[in-house]
Amino acid sequence: MAENGVRIGVLRGRENSFPDAFVAKVNSAGKGVTAEFVHLGGTKLNEPVPYRVILDRMSHEVPYYSVYLKMAALQGTYCINNIFWRTADDKFFGYAAAEKLGIAEPKTVVLPNRSYVDDVTAESLRNLWPTDFSMYLDYVGCPCIMKPAFGGGWKNVNKIHSLDELMHHYNESGTLTLMLQEFISWDTYIRVPTIGRRYARAIRYDPAPGGMGGYNQDYDVLPRAVRDKAEELSLQYNVALGYDMNALEFAVKDGKYYGIDLTNYTPDLDYRSLKDAHFPWAVEKMATFAIEKALSKEGTPAPPDWKSLLLK
Repeated sequence: MAENGVRIGVLRGRENSFPDAFVAKVNSAGKGVTAEFVHLGGTKLNEPVPYRVILDRMSHEVPYYSVYLKMAALQGTYCINNIFWRTADDKFFGYAAAEKLGIAEPKTVVLPNRSYVDDVTAESLRNLWPTDFSMYLDYVGCPCIMKPAFGGGWKNVNKIHSLDELMHHYNESGTLTLMLQEFISWDTYIRVPTIGRRYARAIRYDPAPGGMGGYNQDYDVLPRAVRDKAEELSLQYNVALGYDMNALEFAVKDGKYYGIDLTNYTPDLDYRSLKDAHFPWAVEKMATFAIEKALSKEGTPAPPDWKSLLLK
């Protein structure tokens, strides 16, 4: 432990490379701060939280971690990301907020769920009218993308070519909340990991059908003006919504930047994805930001200021 007892805790899941490298980077920085993995097995009410900062890489899949982080925030711990906002956000809202900020968005529709938990009855759904799937498909155009309003990692994302295909995937969706989104036939696709609402790295990204794509290992393959614009839009969005850790995706078509995926609050930062060209950047910037917050007196920041989303 550091002499002054300042600690950063890391909540990690299946990943290894980024959390391990982050902990090592913080511990070798010589700033009087140490990092370690959080160990939990039950929590007493208002039990002291020993961390000035917690880097959250797993509460989106482990609800108990979310409960713990809320109590940590109450005690003044700076949580990356703000757990109160992270648990309230969804991708459809993210698109709506982006349009308010002046970011172009594809035509998007959120659909009623196909199925519900057991205690939802017909009476629970009396506000719902029958969904006109054909009308919404005509609105977004075909082909289009069907994807969840919550989640990430390219899970349950499908390209739709017909009404029959739409209905097949919808009928198989269970309790997922799905969206239909206009497919942008892009000239350039960009993914922008962002850290601390101040660091952004726009990278040429190659989406793979039905799964994760790949980061181009040449940071300079994007023209400087294109890179700068994508980074500027990403930081503007993160400042407005209060994300200290995110990865945004833009489809660039005829010089227009369409926000395709904007709320990846636990972005993939694994070495196998970022590799040598980008992984050291992510580790260094996150360590720098977390150490700064650990040495400050800041607690988890307030939720977003909705006035900042209004176009002037």
